[in-house]
Amino acid sequence: MEAKGSRLPNPVTFVPDLAEIGGALFKATGNGSVPQSTIGLMQLRAGQLVGSTYLAVLHSGNLRRAGESEERIAAVASWRDAPYFTDAERSALALAEAVLTPNPHGERVSDDLYAQASEHYDDKALTTLTMAIGQVCFFVPLALIGKPLPGRSAAEQWT
Repeated sequence: MEAKGSRLPNPVTFVPDLAEIGGALFKATGNGSVPQSTIGLMQLRAGQLVGSTYLAVLHSGNLRRAGESEERIAAVASWRDAPYFTDAERSALALAEAVLTPNPHGERVSDDLYAQASEHYDDKALTTLTMAIGQVCFFVPLALIGKPLPGRSAAEQWT
């Protein structure tokens, strides 16, 4: 069953600064310290974890257009057991999951997880990974509350 429209109209019409904020976040995470494919994989996993079809379709499409294989895109949901990811990518995915998943046994990002990620990423890259998680999380409320239409162009997703 296809959705008839989003819940909200285009939020940029009400808060024009959103376009500038989105652009600034994209520029900040595109600083070259982390491969864009890694950022895309993390953001796809974040969309899956928060249960947003819109974000999952958006980030899957971005990865596909960037040349990622269907196997890697599909396996993000089960990345721990999938053979398609490097140790560095696994560390990045683990950070995204840790931030977005409550931990009943203590802090979400343990010292061990941070140390593991530090083996693959320097301080600039770790900061960039942190911003990439924040970037997708910034848009989570709009995705879940506004419910833009997945798989549509930016002009058509808010109707």
